[in-house]
Amino acid sequence: MKFLSKEIKATWFIRSFGLSKVPLIFYCRPTVIKLTEETTVIKIPFKRRNRNHLRSMYFGALSVGADVAGGVLAMDLISKSGRNVSLVFKDFKADFLKRPEGDTYFTCNDGPSVKNLIDEATRTGERVNMPLKITATVPEISRNEPVAEFILTLSLKDKSKN
Repeated sequence: MKFLSKEIKATWFIRSFGLSKVPLIFYCRPTVIKLTEETTVIKIPFKRRNRNHLRSMYFGALSVGADVAGGVLAMDLISKSGRNVSLVFKDFKADFLKRPEGDTYFTCNDGPSVKNLIDEATRTGERVNMPLKITATVPEISRNEPVAEFILTLSLKDKSKN
C-alpha cells in the first residue's frame, strides 16, 4: 500500500468509516483532495444524490462536507500523536452565502490549533473544545469565493486519563 497516496488512503478510510458507522458520509462520496498537518481539503461531488429542488447542493450534503473536513484533519493528527483521544463535534454553525452549483470543496486550515488542543487534552485529562473554521468553495464557478462558511466546535478528551 506504499504506492497509494495519503489522500487516496484517507478517502478509502472515510468512505469505509461512512459505510460502517455513518452511512450518510458514504452516500455523499467525499474525496480527500489534500491532507497535511495544517490543512485538509475535501470534495463533495455535485451529483443528483446531493442536489436539492433548486439544483444546488443540498445543505445536508454541505454539512457532511464540513464535518468530514474538520473530522479528517483531527483524526489524522490524533493518529499521528499516538494518543488515545476521542473526538466529537459539540456544535455547528453555518452561513450559506451563495448557491453551490458544482463540485464543492471544503477547506480547514486549523491543523496547528488542533495539535495544540490534542496536547492540552492529554495534559489536562479534561474535555477541551475549540472552534474549527471550514470554508466551502466551488472553484469551477466562482474560484475561491466562499459559498458557505462553517464553525464546528471540536471537542476532545484523552480516553486514557479516565
